[in-house]
Amino acid sequence: MEPFRVLTVVGNPRAGSRTSAVADEVARQVVALLGGPEGAEPDSVELGTLGGELFDRSSARVAELVGRVSSASVVVVASPVFKATYTALLKAFLEWFDRTSLRGVVVAPVMVGAAAHHALAVETYLRPLLVELGGVLPTRGLYVLEDQLDDLGPTVARWVAESGDAIRRTVLRGSSS
Repeated sequence: MEPFRVLTVVGNPRAGSRTSAVADEVARQVVALLGGPEGAEPDSVELGTLGGELFDRSSARVAELVGRVSSASVVVVASPVFKATYTALLKAFLEWFDRTSLRGVVVAPVMVGAAAHHALAVETYLRPLLVELGGVLPTRGLYVLEDQLDDLGPTVARWVAESGDAIRRTVLRGSSS
């Protein structure tokens, strides 16, 4: 079986944010779910480090990141809730992708917000965009409330317990074709 690669894309304007911590925890637990090496650190794309390059269509660095995301086995796409949806930074990065860029890539949409009434933003706004790019989304997305951040491991573990079988089956089916 071909080795799998798990990668995070973090749409928070600030690198090293709480959104990054959530994305990293989801990625670590997905790596463990898939039988990856203990302590493996998934690859990460922090969009907050790219600035104006996202709007420069000649940027080799952004083009390389798009290639890394497109060739991953699993991508955790994370954004804080911003104006009731995902950040413009994330949207600017995803504008680099075409309708088939994520074909065959298992995508886990994740959002972090302060209020429970924004919980459907992950399904209503982020999921359709990722599907439009060809992503395979075998489970519901994860919405993490800010007051759950201090107990992040168990919060993510509950989501993995609910979603893990579908993620595992989808990734393993894709790696055997």
